Order: sequence, then structure tokens, then C-alpha cells
Amino acid sequence: MNYETRDSFGMYKSLQPSAPHNSNETGPGPSLMGAETLIGNDVYNKQAEKLGDIKEIMLDMRHGRVSYAVLEFGGFLGMGTSLFAVPWNALTLDTTKKCFVLDASKDRLKQAPGFEKDQWPDMADPIWEKSIHDYYGTTPHSTYV
Repeated sequence: MNYETRDSFGMYKSLQPSAPHNSNETGPGPSLMGAETLIGNDVYNKQAEKLGDIKEIMLDMRHGRVSYAVLEFGGFLGMGTSLFAVPWNALTLDTTKKCFVLDASKDRLKQAPGFEKDQWPDMADPIWEKSIHDYYGTTPHSTYV
């Protein structure tokens, strides 16, 4: 699934060629997008292997930023899957393929710190935050404040 198919408000509809924009799109995207339209988006790696899809987006309410995308990966028909908090800055939006790209192999993601649907970690814990960012090679928001 992708953000265009989840767009119930029409944010991403194309403009007429005579529109006064530099792009061919109206609305906020893809530089500014509705969070609800991103839930369910597919995530692929650079080898074009599907890694899963976004189940939730975690907002840092202290600093007003998106911190993580919660990715569901593994299993079959929802059985045996795990959840993974992926730092938002580890994801890249591919506007051509309408998906997110994570620079990680399937094996690397299988080894990532994950959690079960009914056992979410304390994502505000600085030690947990550091471990996730260290794993993906990204910088936590708290470093910028």
C-alpha cells in the first residue's frame, strides 16, 4: 500500500500543467505529508526486497518531531511477526515507487532489536533510544537539543 491510495483528503492529486507550482503536485506532499497516509506504507531495502510495512508513527511530543516508524516484519499472514522501531531518519521516501527505503538487508533487520505487539519498549528511555540509533547508524533527536 502507499500514501496515494490512503489519501482520503486528496492531498496528493496532480495539478493541471498550468498550475503555479514548480512541481506537478498540489497539497503538502511529498515534502510535508499526512501521518495517516503513511501508516501501511511498504518498506523495501536497497535490494528491492520488501521488509514489511509501517504500522505506527511515533512522535516525540517533547520536541515536536517524528522519532520512529514502527515496522512489522517477518511471519506469515500476521503470525510470527515482530515489530521494529526504525528511526525516522533511517528511512527514505521513494516518490517514484511510492514506498519507503531502509538501507538494511532482511538478515540485518531480523537481528535488529524488536518487540512483540503486546510488549512495547519505553521509547523515551535514553538508553533504549541510543541502542536503536546505534544499530541503524543514525543520530537521536536528543543530540540536537
